[in-house]
Amino acid sequence: MIEQIQLLSNQILAQKVPEYKRFLFDKIDFNERLIGVLGSRGVGKTTMLLQYLHSIFKEKKTLYIMADHPLVVALGLFVIADEFQKKGGEVLIIDEIHKIKNFEIDLKLIYDSFFSLNVVFTGSNAIAIDNAKADLSRRAVIHRLPVLSFREFLELETKEKFEPISLNDILLHHTSHAIEILSKVKPFAYFEEYLKGGAYPFYTSSKNSYIQKLLSASMQILETDLPMIYTIDHDKINSLKKMMIMLCQSEPYDINISKLCGAVELNQRTLYKYLGILQAAGLIRILGAKSSGVSIISKPEKLYLDNTNLFSIFCDNPKTGTRRETFFASSVSYEHSINYPKSGDFILDEKYTFEIGGKDKNFKQLKDVKEGYVVADNIEIGVDNKIPLWLFGFLY
Repeated sequence: MIEQIQLLSNQILAQKVPEYKRFLFDKIDFNERLIGVLGSRGVGKTTMLLQYLHSIFKEKKTLYIMADHPLVVALGLFVIADEFQKKGGEVLIIDEIHKIKNFEIDLKLIYDSFFSLNVVFTGSNAIAIDNAKADLSRRAVIHRLPVLSFREFLELETKEKFEPISLNDILLHHTSHAIEILSKVKPFAYFEEYLKGGAYPFYTSSKNSYIQKLLSASMQILETDLPMIYTIDHDKINSLKKMMIMLCQSEPYDINISKLCGAVELNQRTLYKYLGILQAAGLIRILGAKSSGVSIISKPEKLYLDNTNLFSIFCDNPKTGTRRETFFASSVSYEHSINYPKSGDFILDEKYTFEIGGKDKNFKQLKDVKEGYVVADNIEIGVDNKIPLWLFGFLY
């Protein structure tokens, strides 16, 4: 029954995959029985699973399936898993699982029925696993894959190896870390290229068509992925696109909610709902004055695009300050909580306050802040509590 699917899996396995592995690859314990890798389109989820497949296919019996393939849709996930494990199958890899209706129920049944079968799946960033229909949060180990960090981009470009640096290590020892990195590479020879077109791994295949591919991926999120996961009327997709453009053109602190509602023809309640959806999809980032959760969505203080590359498709000339803040927020938010403070631009983990600016930025806005840091663009090496902006691209 699944012979044709196995044939397709073998054909995919025969294809060459990139050698470079994203940082998350070594963090995943692939011995877990149910693993999910979630992320936005283009961040390298499928490549990571194929790299894992290549690393184990000689030792284990594997099956790779694409969730939207007609054969998969016709048979259903549970039937495929059942047939596969009866034939000695050990590792089932499911790509883009969000394209299967009620996939949560299938995964729960597979997990509870086949104890010797390991399942690894990828899905859209917008999947709400914690609130899924079958309570997968207790069964699945979920990993989220962000866009390429500046560190990873430098590794791809220079073939040099750079270790991630923790936030605490940057705050305490940024000068020595910057000097060590500068002995291998000049960050500013690559930083601008990263900001414009280096946040998604597919840039390596063709830099000339990168922006077009990024536009296509973003439109697929808006037009295909989100309506598949959420209840969104087709005529509201254009409202989401208009919101992206307006957010791109505005300063983060200049967002006028009433004006935004009028421009995209949505009431305030629906607007906040859609802002939350865009954040879940990995297209925007919402900052509130409080820690997290509903309070941020109900009263956003600042709104950013998810990463600086998105400026290239949603507006022509991003403001320098906005782009700096977007890079910082994108870099730090993977492992740290990020909010809007009373003084400064950002507060991380409700403890460290940061003011973002150019090389001449001073500590005026942080004079009454205990743990305050200036993050300055256009400097290679910092001193004391003044840290180079580019160095925060080494957090993961």
